Amino acid sequence: MSLIIALLAVVLILLVYRIFRYKHIISRIPSPKGLPIVGLAAEILQDDSVALFNRFRKYAKDHKGIYRISLMFYDIIQIYNAEDAEQILKGNIHQWKGYDYEILENWLGTGLLTSVGEKWRTRRKLLTPAFHFQILQEFLICFNEETRRFVKDMNENIDQCQKDIKPCVISFTMKTICETAMGLDDIDESNVVDYKIKMKKYVDIIIKRTQQFWNRIPFIYNLTAEAKREQSLVSDMHKFSRDIIINRMKKRSGSTIKRKRVAMLDLLLNSKETGEQIDMEGIQEEVDTFVFAGHDTTAACINLLLLLFANHPDVQEKAREEVENIFQGEDRDCSLEDLSKLEYLECCIKETLRIYPSVPLISRRCSENYTTATGYQIPEGTIMTLHIFDLHRDPKIYPDPEKFDPERFTAENSKNRPPFAFIPFSGGPRNCIGNYNQKFTQYYMKGTSHYRKKNIILRSSRRRNTSHPIDHYLKMKIK
Repeated sequence: MSLIIALLAVVLILLVYRIFRYKHIISRIPSPKGLPIVGLAAEILQDDSVALFNRFRKYAKDHKGIYRISLMFYDIIQIYNAEDAEQILKGNIHQWKGYDYEILENWLGTGLLTSVGEKWRTRRKLLTPAFHFQILQEFLICFNEETRRFVKDMNENIDQCQKDIKPCVISFTMKTICETAMGLDDIDESNVVDYKIKMKKYVDIIIKRTQQFWNRIPFIYNLTAEAKREQSLVSDMHKFSRDIIINRMKKRSGSTIKRKRVAMLDLLLNSKETGEQIDMEGIQEEVDTFVFAGHDTTAACINLLLLLFANHPDVQEKAREEVENIFQGEDRDCSLEDLSKLEYLECCIKETLRIYPSVPLISRRCSENYTTATGYQIPEGTIMTLHIFDLHRDPKIYPDPEKFDPERFTAENSKNRPPFAFIPFSGGPRNCIGNYNQKFTQYYMKGTSHYRKKNIILRSSRRRNTSHPIDHYLKMKIK
């Protein structure tokens, strides 16, 4: 008996020693002042999503590139400088994502966004061909078709679009994603609207859960009413994605004509049919991931680009002139050659993504002891959050960072910029399907902007502070 007590005492001493050693190392990283033991937990728990956003912006201004959030028994390191972002993202060491991603697995499973190790590498290899340059070129036909429909819809429903353009843009991006990535051109509009409403409710639940440390424990969370609401929403969203898969399978089986445009979903179904790499559960994981990440981030980018154009008529006019100089009044489809000439519009897109990155923050689990660019030590196992939103506002790299200035991204002004000072789609091996997805989004936004700039003048009822969350409400006038 005394031996067991002695062993337990040794284990307890080692555990306490490890905790104190960890705290001794990590406490050297500056931190906002919190309460004893609980740290900043009491303050953060009182915040809604907007208040929490504003809190982190304040902390970022008070510290230089790195700070520590202490939440009772654990610490999260907040990083927003290009040097550390490059070291953390570009290699193969810190590739395990933070615990917050695990919360999404109830919805997204372990698809490309949330998987790790060999499963992630296999899925990445499988899906990358869907974003090959030649595939994107073929999909430009679809972009042109859907954009013409979108502008026609805007013209016919201008009263609705004067109030809120988000439903118009979301519907447009979802239809295009479903045709290019899923091979479907007849998705039901009401299903899109319902999916978006449920996804918004789900995201609100997840944001709230991440702020409540006790609800990170599955056993506790599963007893709550919020968990039941989440499961109901996830079931409905899974039905949406399953219907997409089933409809595509029916079209494939009922057609003897080989589809010219190979969609992402076709690659997944081909692999399943040959008995390689993926099953139906895996296909659902990737469809859920891509429908969420593909349409939501792209719609947000387009909305925000239009908002910034509306608030900066001089930039809007310069972009319009560039489009008119290339098309010379011709009402024709965009080609890849046309899009490659829209250099100023590309600067506008990049500046939009700098101010409002598609992925405002990402997290990684420190896989081995890491020394930051400023000399701080981060012990193995610590969660590191990269705040891309604040990294893109580093005044040393982007003077007057809240100003919308597309000229920052001309070739001349970009040549000496650190490569990881601009990472709207993350960076390194675990970015968003490499640069393929970035090109996909840029083609998307350039193509839509071409038609809109010819047909619509954008005006905003009031200017907005770019450092705060916003809703995308615009008034539009047909030219």
